[in-house]
Amino acid sequence: MSKGQVGAEQRLVTPGMVIGPATGKRAGSGTIAENNEFIATRLGWLNERNDVVSVLPINSAYMPRSGDLVIGYVAEVRNNLWFFDVNGPFQALLPMSLAPWKVEYGSTRQHLGIGDAALARIQEVDETHNMVLTMKGVGLRRLNEGAVVSIPVNLIDTLRGENNATLSRIRDATNCRIIVGDNGRVWIHGDAEDMLTSRQLIQTLQQEGHKNTFETAVLALENERGEH
Repeated sequence: MSKGQVGAEQRLVTPGMVIGPATGKRAGSGTIAENNEFIATRLGWLNERNDVVSVLPINSAYMPRSGDLVIGYVAEVRNNLWFFDVNGPFQALLPMSLAPWKVEYGSTRQHLGIGDAALARIQEVDETHNMVLTMKGVGLRRLNEGAVVSIPVNLIDTLRGENNATLSRIRDATNCRIIVGDNGRVWIHGDAEDMLTSRQLIQTLQQEGHKNTFETAVLALENERGEH
């Protein structure tokens, strides 16, 4: 079995692989400690942070939860509700009673049409994963400006950083408004050049999120912008 130095450059590991000694460290998600060694329990990227060794999945499906902030696209419109694609296992529905406007029966298309993007919250998820959305809340709205990009759900925490610190740094460096949905969609709004810079950073995260490349790119941008 292959043994590797924990904390070294991240690498792809497979279930059952011995990935390093467990002395002085704790097992995180995707690992177990056995005979004073860490063993991977899933396919993913080896990661160590704050003496916690874990395996980051290559990709994760979005599993909706009540209260999640999501960015959705209208997939279907009925006389009294909308169906949204929220990157989940099923479509979510938004009743006209939970829309932010006064909507008359049959006039739903006047407010949101197929393909429109909106910021909403998941109000309810039942045992069969049916989802009900609400757009009644601070900041919830149709997204008329900006751009929406997607990232793997398992990289959301990396983009946000601890207590949203990394996201705040990106906002400051790019002068963009950025909202990260719990469903792996990110809304960006700013001038064209700054939006392009933000999208390039997120593309770096998409392609190499398991490495330190993203943090290096954020630092480089901060240094560049700080010189002007």
